[in-house]
Amino acid sequence: MSGWVEPTAALPLRWGTWSERRWAGLILIVGGLVHLQSASTTNLLPLIIGTAAHTVGWLIMPAQGWRRLVPLLPSGLVVWLVLTGPQSMWTLTIPFLCWLIVRHRPWRSLLSLGPVLLNGVAAAAFFRSYDDMPLALAISAAVLIGSSWWAWALARPPRASASTAAASTAAT
Repeated sequence: MSGWVEPTAALPLRWGTWSERRWAGLILIVGGLVHLQSASTTNLLPLIIGTAAHTVGWLIMPAQGWRRLVPLLPSGLVVWLVLTGPQSMWTLTIPFLCWLIVRHRPWRSLLSLGPVLLNGVAAAAFFRSYDDMPLALAISAAVLIGSSWWAWALARPPRASASTAAASTAAT
């Protein structure tokens, strides 16, 4: 069906456009996670700024209200857990699951969690030092983006074949 519309695009919004809110939310979610990673024992400000940006990002995503609230605590905890290093990349499955919830993805899109979890296991096996964190985050970002696109493809209704469409047209 070529007329498929993103489920969240049909929601009535009180402010902003669907595209503006989606992009701003995504930038704040990811930017908050990355900014939080720049914290150190001598520089704690990124913890506050990163957490706030990450939280605001979830809150402005175009979605039903309860779906925007679900990620706040679990995803917020994960962005702090990722501070422990590449061995915690598997925890990114939780914010990704939150992404599927906020984007109104159907149950079948849960298949896209597999690569994210596999990436986390591989990162824990291959990266041992916190110095490897930029590379682990970059690889994880690529896997998350690919899995997100896969979830989008899984959310689309199956296309009817030409013969099925012709048969249904002839029947009416």
